[in-house]
Amino acid sequence: MILVAGSANLDFITRVSHLPRPGETVLGPGFSTAPGGKGANQAVACARAGFPTQFFGALGDDPYAGVLRDSLRSSGVQDLCLTLPLPTGAAFITVAESGENVIAVASGANAGLTSTQLPPLQGTDVLVLQLEIPLETVQAYARAAQAQGVRVILNAAPAASLPVGLLADVDVLVVNEGELETLSGPGDLEEQLRRVQAQGPRTVLVTLGGEGSAALSSDLDGAALIRVPAPAVKVVDSTGAGDTYVGVLAGALGGGEPLEGAMRRATVAASLACTREGAQPSMPSREEIERGLQGGAA
Repeated sequence: MILVAGSANLDFITRVSHLPRPGETVLGPGFSTAPGGKGANQAVACARAGFPTQFFGALGDDPYAGVLRDSLRSSGVQDLCLTLPLPTGAAFITVAESGENVIAVASGANAGLTSTQLPPLQGTDVLVLQLEIPLETVQAYARAAQAQGVRVILNAAPAASLPVGLLADVDVLVVNEGELETLSGPGDLEEQLRRVQAQGPRTVLVTLGGEGSAALSSDLDGAALIRVPAPAVKVVDSTGAGDTYVGVLAGALGGGEPLEGAMRRATVAASLACTREGAQPSMPSREEIERGLQGGAA
């Protein structure tokens, strides 16, 4: 069983010709809403990819919460969410014609998730965490999982400096290029990965957008750099692609797939997600991922 603990938001999405510069107003034709939040997104991606998945987070007592719960359940995720006297989280996403996006998040109930609320971990193989809930809560959950022999995957997003000791409780750290630089400082890719790996995580993995992903793992002989290319796709909307990658990676690793194979599966899934609009609505099914793998998509 994969347990994802983290954020859930309702996304408000506007499409524009280009991303606004500071002080600039750009007009779009309208907006749409979709379920989101890094934690909920990763849980949905994992479940749609065919892996048994639970999601633990915090929602408000408002209509937005119902939309998010319905999306979790319809995707096959077991909903373990708390209801708190705070508004449900929301994200405001602007997407350019190029597929690039900028996101502002109002945390709401996500900020009320505390270090003592983690559900029992019996039967859990992998705990997946991100940084859209309080950092002390993330740290406490990772420590609790390690104490019970549960594998911990941390997606260190959005970028932040991390408390001393957190990375020592992480088995697999997943970051993008900007987040990697926040943790490592500048340098070439392999140097950055080794610098972060020295802080504690057994595996450090960086997603590289259209270039795929790369990883270093002390679990592999020689700790050689693994590189997995991404298939060429027409990008419609990259929102949720990183979360798709993390969710599918977690499911594959929890199911016993080797790291490189899990990375290939996650890369195909993330590439497919880029070809459709929205975060959760774009996430592919297990059958779509299998077709992508069989077709040599990665």
